[in-house]
Amino acid sequence: MATVVGAAAQTVVGVRQSERLATQQPSCHLRSASHIDSTPTCRSGHDLVYGYSSGTFFASDTLHSFVARPVKRNQRRRDSNFVVHAEADYYARLGVGRDASKSEIKSAYRKLARQYHPDVNKDAGAEQKFKDISNAYEVLSDDEKRSIYDRFGEAGLSGQGAGAGDYGSAFDLFESLFGGMGGMGGMGGMGGAPRSRATQGDDVRYDLTLEFKEAIFGVEKDIKITRFEECKTCNGNGAKPGTTPRRCKACNGQGQVLTTAQTPLGMFQQVTTCESCEGTGETSSPCTTCRGDGRVKIKNKKIKLKIPAGVDDGSRLRVRSEGNAGRKGGPPGDVYVFIKAKSDSELKRNGNDIFFSAKVSYIDAILGTTVKVPTVDGTVDLKIPAGIQPGSTLVMAKRGVPFMGKPNMRGDQLVRVQVVIPSKLSEEERKLIEELKEMSLPKVAVGATR
Repeated sequence: MATVVGAAAQTVVGVRQSERLATQQPSCHLRSASHIDSTPTCRSGHDLVYGYSSGTFFASDTLHSFVARPVKRNQRRRDSNFVVHAEADYYARLGVGRDASKSEIKSAYRKLARQYHPDVNKDAGAEQKFKDISNAYEVLSDDEKRSIYDRFGEAGLSGQGAGAGDYGSAFDLFESLFGGMGGMGGMGGMGGAPRSRATQGDDVRYDLTLEFKEAIFGVEKDIKITRFEECKTCNGNGAKPGTTPRRCKACNGQGQVLTTAQTPLGMFQQVTTCESCEGTGETSSPCTTCRGDGRVKIKNKKIKLKIPAGVDDGSRLRVRSEGNAGRKGGPPGDVYVFIKAKSDSELKRNGNDIFFSAKVSYIDAILGTTVKVPTVDGTVDLKIPAGIQPGSTLVMAKRGVPFMGKPNMRGDQLVRVQVVIPSKLSEEERKLIEELKEMSLPKVAVGATR
């Protein structure tokens, strides 16, 4: 926070005396608005520096266009304490003349506030521009502050608490003019309504376990949750029936308190939540049913839930506006349902595909066969081609899991063929296999030579 040095009158006198000294000392010159890379810093009788180092700017339009501020430590020279900086022109910020009326100033501010409000203007620097014009309007809309500013400039406002503002922020000033509509909605309204303290309700978590096929094809479930609902006795405002909430006197309905303290480093300001109204901006006799909260806890609230096809273990579903009720008329929260899907003893799921291992004998692998395979749709026949190799995978198209949001599209079921080799053979089986082996050996012609 920059600290303005000296009262307004002292600043003006100091500048005038320094100008007279400057005319007597040729080595020190007052420079007009410009940027100079290297000029030796020199000191006048009132510790005001007329020369400046690299990066320092000056303006010399009027006497009260100079403000003395502490030099940053890394810029301070050995014998220099203060540097003269150019002030901002509040009238120029709002685009009005110095003889502008209060209605013209107000109209100019409203137009610029709409243009540079961060909710509408996403350009870099728009938020700072919004704060600058709000600061300018705060001063020029107040007759006393405007009079001081016209006479002494920004320096004269240092003891008035102006510049930082009587509002918690530039957005509080905006809301005081546009009715506290929470952004740009309803900006056509006027009046000094306090900032709305409506807050959205908290979300509710619910863990739901589904059977294997329920997760695949979807299902409708009735779940019971515990949540806060609007109090029917006070209609959610927290006030005892027959009474109405009153604007908090401690914070004037803003819900925040601005405290100012003078420190050796300058004026320190802090915005804190009002303890009297706990940030709501209102005080009232509390409702006996909800004890002033405006909400009551309801247990075992039944909600009908439709689980879409294709959810998987770890999926999260959102049920809008079924969570806890908001405070002071705020919107309710949501219910988040976390899915836990059970597994199947035979079918294994991987995303939208289903995996299954089919065992066939070595004879069936050689000759080919048809086997019954379980699927999520029921048992179906699968033809095993003759001569299939161990570990081969057969694809059963569109026998997998439906895609979420696209129930007509499904994954596949992949069947991995496992050829079973017997560990023991009977004498007859061994004899037949040996005969098959002899038949499969290549025949060599009699009398053939190498």
